[in-house]
Amino acid sequence: MADSNITKRALASALKELMESTPFAKITVSDICAKCNMNRKSFYYHFKDKFDLVNWIYDVEYLGHVKIGEDLLGWDSVLHVCDYFYANRDFYRKILKVEDQNSFQNHFREIVSPLLEEDIKEILGEQEDAMFYVNFFGDAVMCALIRWLSEKDPVPPKEFIKKLQSCIQVLVKAQERLAQEM
Repeated sequence: MADSNITKRALASALKELMESTPFAKITVSDICAKCNMNRKSFYYHFKDKFDLVNWIYDVEYLGHVKIGEDLLGWDSVLHVCDYFYANRDFYRKILKVEDQNSFQNHFREIVSPLLEEDIKEILGEQEDAMFYVNFFGDAVMCALIRWLSEKDPVPPKEFIKKLQSCIQVLVKAQERLAQEM
């Protein structure tokens, strides 16, 4: 297992280094392997494709060190993940722009959606259209995250979180206003 992680980390490091000067779309598995003096067979032994490698990077670097729901709850977990993205923004601002069926965007959505679903069901109960809300807020989170990291000088994570919280407050106030009009 230790040798497996050494190989995976070498491939991850090679990808990150290549992405400093080459767009993700132009990087091939052969490029990654050449960068760390490995053959393609070694790559495919560990990963399906370069998207799988990107997802592994996130899973090991971030998810491997936290237990959401135990270590982090609520806004603390959002701040924690934003701190990670901010610290690694050069890598993630490029990766989050990639849209593909195996992209990191989809991988991140798969992680966030059950958390959103849990919160939404707690608020709304077992409504048939709960998944509409999960998808709506999942899209909003992804769009906000990409826009934030894509800025030339993104605001620090705490400031970004305050802006997200204020957006939710605007929604609550708008709902209250609508309820009064009815």
